[in-house]
Amino acid sequence: MKILFATPECAPYVKTGGLGDVSGALPAALAALGHDVRVLLPAYRGMRVSGAVGDTVDIAASGSWPAAQLLPVQLESGVTMLLLACPGLYQREGGPYVDANGADYHDNVLRFGVLSRVAAMLGGPASPLADWRADVVHGNDWPCGLAPLYLAQARVTGSRTAASVTTIHNMAFQGVVPMDNADLLGIPALWRGIEGVEFWGQLSMLKAGLQYADAITTVSPTYAREIQTPEFGCGLDGVLRARADRLTGILNGIDTHAWNPAHDPLLLHAYTPGDFAGKAKNKAALQKQLGLKVDPRAMLFGIVSRLTPQKGVDLVLQHLDTILAEGAQLAVLGSGEAGLQHALSEAAAKRRGQMHVTLGFNEQLAHRIEAGVDCFLMPSRFEPCGLNQMYSQAYGTPPLVANTGGLADSVLDATQDEQQGTGFVMRTQDPSGFADALQRARAAFREPARWRRIADNGMRRRFGWEDSARKYLEVYGAAIARAGC
Repeated sequence: MKILFATPECAPYVKTGGLGDVSGALPAALAALGHDVRVLLPAYRGMRVSGAVGDTVDIAASGSWPAAQLLPVQLESGVTMLLLACPGLYQREGGPYVDANGADYHDNVLRFGVLSRVAAMLGGPASPLADWRADVVHGNDWPCGLAPLYLAQARVTGSRTAASVTTIHNMAFQGVVPMDNADLLGIPALWRGIEGVEFWGQLSMLKAGLQYADAITTVSPTYAREIQTPEFGCGLDGVLRARADRLTGILNGIDTHAWNPAHDPLLLHAYTPGDFAGKAKNKAALQKQLGLKVDPRAMLFGIVSRLTPQKGVDLVLQHLDTILAEGAQLAVLGSGEAGLQHALSEAAAKRRGQMHVTLGFNEQLAHRIEAGVDCFLMPSRFEPCGLNQMYSQAYGTPPLVANTGGLADSVLDATQDEQQGTGFVMRTQDPSGFADALQRARAAFREPARWRRIADNGMRRRFGWEDSARKYLEVYGAAIARAGC
């Protein structure tokens, strides 16, 4: 199968969150299963990509669309990276979506309209690559949301095209822009209504993907159900209910090479399932590194997260005295809302030796927290998939999580299942639910043999991409059949 994976970010080249990790790992897993996978990614400023470079392919300007180029790079994974070069759009200071000051680029609609258009071209009758046309165009989130619309437009003219798949990584981000951009994007007047791209008088790029894709996926089975409700659907729950026959929830995997304590180069001490002496050494090293009291008996909690209410950081602050009771400790790594950053830093300053906060992001420290803490806190109000709860289990660190999205799908509650449990799941999505889960985790920690069993259960679970990649192949097959390609 010829698969085009279109994405605005891809680890390790450019990443702002889980989408970057998925875009790096899923195409590689599909290629390992024998498929011809190409990743379409904007050529942002400062990217470093190594591999065999092919001939540049020119894409001519057309109407409001600027000229661009495709630069193929063959990666060691067997995936071909197609770097979309358009210097006027992508060669800028800042990140994929925002400038150096954190403000959205004013022309994001064109920047990602071009990405969607080129993705559709690679699955259309006049692919820019003379010897390759996709069977499936798999677009991710709102920046690729217009690709299914453009493919559907081509079919209206009688052209045979690739099937289209849209994956929702987070419903909260929808690419909503003024409707007067429809002319710039070449969206026919007939498709600008409520049955098309219109969203409260504006144009939603994500809604375009949902309305015109041959298949829709999201990143966990529970989130697939949640987003069909007003509470989680962000105004598009009705569209998703109407297209429920095309919607599939597939739990993300993790990169089990990069996240493996047996050979993680970022750890001071490697360890394997059952090797709690090795994990204890990482705990002592982390305590020393962060200026916490080096005490093997102290229950050490950890957080690696965006510091936002969505992630339940306010719940952590509300229960800080309870978390730190009985000499427990807390290590935090992340950045986010200024108020939460300030509150955490202020709390850490008052509790030196018991709490440490690192603002920003540090890949090495993220790995060392996952390996060194006893319990990972992730009480998110919603979590489409989440990866840290899987990293935690792989590192023998039982997570405490909310009962939502991918957290519910990937953590087995140790209170309900004493033999197979891998963590602690909140029974209710509120402060009392967090307090209850915290009490259950602390009680289990007081029983070393029980805690070791829970930690060991997590380390022995399979969180790689192989099973999920096969489920995506099933979705692709259904999309091709539905599209009649």
